Amino acid sequence: MTDNTTRLDHIVLWVDDPLAAAGFYEKTVGLEPVRLTEYSAGEAPFPSVRVNEETILDLMPRAKAERMGMVPGAAESSGHPVNHVCLSLAASDFDALRSRLEEGSVPVSDVSRDSFGARGSARRSFYFRDPDGNVFEARHYD
Repeated sequence: MTDNTTRLDHIVLWVDDPLAAAGFYEKTVGLEPVRLTEYSAGEAPFPSVRVNEETILDLMPRAKAERMGMVPGAAESSGHPVNHVCLSLAASDFDALRSRLEEGSVPVSDVSRDSFGARGSARRSFYFRDPDGNVFEARHYD
């Protein structure tokens, strides 16, 4: 890829309770909720959380899996999360996230060093799971 016109727009995560998931991502991970009020009012099919100005995580209710007929096999993906999603943070945000996770009794992996990613070798990284079993990696490059 030689130009920078391709961006990651969103990732859809299957969750049991979108409001609880949004709460976890807001309070523990530090991501801003999007369309939470609209979802609660029945005006949006799912809420999201903002990763950055260009990327969100959609929190799709697992109960909607049976209606995922637009792609063959999509309904069967419910309950089978991707291997993991990686969040790249500044070093101070990395440390703050790890502290919030530990304070919230969310299990975290040991810290790894110099793991490869989109921007080269990350200084530190660790893994954690959200309440629905989706696995995340947190890392920083600086």
